[in-house]
Amino acid sequence: MKTSLIATLAVVALAVPAFAGDAEKGEKEFKKCKACHMIQAEDGTDIVKGGKTGPNLYGIVGKPAAHQEGFKYKESIVEFAGANPDFVWTEEELAVYMTDPSAWLEAKLGAKAKSGMTHKQKKDQEDIAAYLASVTQ
Repeated sequence: MKTSLIATLAVVALAVPAFAGDAEKGEKEFKKCKACHMIQAEDGTDIVKGGKTGPNLYGIVGKPAAHQEGFKYKESIVEFAGANPDFVWTEEELAVYMTDPSAWLEAKLGAKAKSGMTHKQKKDQEDIAAYLASVTQ
């Protein structure tokens, strides 16, 4: 029994692709994101000074969607968060989201949706997500 369980877990582990983001490269690539987003620690320390059009991305990995108090999120992401209270951002989900935020929301909601994020990240999504995961509480 133990042998078959171990074999099954090994097969599953090998079947799941590893997330291969490079946080150091992502830090450089995040410069494009700071036009709209900042990374500011809870104590007010600026890690990356940036815009306030988008929410603060400090500690985003592991947090629920639309979690930032006082930020005015678009209706679609608020709807998604309300319908999926157990959802938390992972590096993988962030990478897919930033590729095409509206398409991500439409796939999740099963209906036409609009994201407040107008930029579509065409490359280096995994690196940016890895960087965001490294900037945490």
